[in-house]
Amino acid sequence: MKTTRKENFLLVENDKASLTDFTSDLTRRHADFKTENVVVDLSSVKELESESLLGFLEISNLHRAENKSFVIINNAIGIDDLPEELVVVPTIQEAEDMIQMDEIQRDLGF
Repeated sequence: MKTTRKENFLLVENDKASLTDFTSDLTRRHADFKTENVVVDLSSVKELESESLLGFLEISNLHRAENKSFVIINNAIGIDDLPEELVVVPTIQEAEDMIQMDEIQRDLGF
């Protein structure tokens, strides 16, 4: 797992061969970044099944329970094919925008 600290989030990229191993590693290390907004970059994964992204559902729910954003970047799957608990956007710019909107909502008490 490769991490890069950005201005208001931690960018996490998969450097493992298996998406399942990456998901497990990310969940196992959640305590290391639970106080930060997280963007998981899966933009390099071109053939992705919606079931594969469901592996991120548990960590996404845990992270959002901590009042932090958890956003996945990938454009291989339409958002209509995913549960609404998962935030999936096609670009890093949209991930940044989503985090900013989440922070504004939290500041306003929503």
